[in-house]
Amino acid sequence: MFYFTSKLFFATFVLENLHIMSSNVIQLHDVSIYQRDHLVLSNVSIELRKGEFSYLIGKTGSGKSSLLKVLYGDLPLRKGEATIVGFDLNKLKTKDIPFLRRKIGIVFQDFQLLNDRTVYENLKFVLKATGWKSKNEMDTRIDEVLDSVGMKTKGFKHPYELSGGEQQRVVIARALLNKPELIIADEPTGNLDPETSIEIMNVIRQVSEENNCAVFMATHDFALIKRFPNKTFKCEAGKIVVAEAQSIFL
Repeated sequence: MFYFTSKLFFATFVLENLHIMSSNVIQLHDVSIYQRDHLVLSNVSIELRKGEFSYLIGKTGSGKSSLLKVLYGDLPLRKGEATIVGFDLNKLKTKDIPFLRRKIGIVFQDFQLLNDRTVYENLKFVLKATGWKSKNEMDTRIDEVLDSVGMKTKGFKHPYELSGGEQQRVVIARALLNKPELIIADEPTGNLDPETSIEIMNVIRQVSEENNCAVFMATHDFALIKRFPNKTFKCEAGKIVVAEAQSIFL
């Protein structure tokens, strides 16, 4: 009887933990992060669950951007275990990276929009590059994501005709095109004034909630963290720790 009960307990434990692992869009264990050949972060262990919103803070050069680049496959994982939206980064091959990025939406500080193309053409370019074929389906999806960020009437505009806040809304729309499980945002409000930064944060939070999409956001803007508090990881002294609220605002 004891043997049966023990096996049942073990099976239940395994199933529960498999469920937890499957619901994690980011799972890092004992990861080391390098900038070229320089070790900047070690023993990094992070879990981010589906739909969860977390910040990443730290001084310039502390390893934030390098960590994010490892997560979306721009830098190789050299040490540790990492699973991102179901992809084992230790087994990730170059040919797999486009498939990884279809499940991740990336929001950059400097927008990285094509100025010689309209908003619509920028988004269509991404869809075609990720395997979409049907013009009707592409048009429908572009309308959906532009509407979700309040830019449905601006599809004919070129990026240089838009304000910084409007361009960032387009970047968020671009990140949503393939219905990602995770949005990685690298200083998305870094080039924006405080009022526009709040507007963009509201957009990111809204699309995260509507799509049950996790957000991992690097930022220097502590005013935003104070206004929109969430779990915060801090790069400090070559490690990543969970930052207590009082330590963030000192």
